[in-house]
Amino acid sequence: MIFSFFRSPASYRQLSLAGLLALAGCGHALPDIPGLQAAAWRADRYACAGQRAALLPPILAARSRLYEARANDVTAVLGRPDEEELLAQTEKVYHYYLVPGAQCGPRHPHAATPRLSIHFGPLGTVTEVQSDPLPLP
Repeated sequence: MIFSFFRSPASYRQLSLAGLLALAGCGHALPDIPGLQAAAWRADRYACAGQRAALLPPILAARSRLYEARANDVTAVLGRPDEEELLAQTEKVYHYYLVPGAQCGPRHPHAATPRLSIHFGPLGTVTEVQSDPLPLP
């Protein structure tokens, strides 16, 4: 009798929906990052205005608070990533440029300039936060 439940395609959809709802609850909301001027960070798309390098220290100081935050919460604070890299098993990396470079040209080509990289695991939560070294002034 119980096996007849799993023979119905509708049952599979209900079971899948329940699984997705359970996963949606994973992670936590991103807390405020003390000292971060989030509006200025978001306004400096591709770091073409040259402000992001100066805005980076509060993010790195609060790195431990970012772990387990959801992708939507990171996007709400830091804005859409300048580049998004999709990895195996639904993992992804958001890249935010830190200094002006070739990415400021038409069509925003990929550049080798320093970036802040935020890695998300299969559950859509932050697993790693890395920053490339900034050039000396």
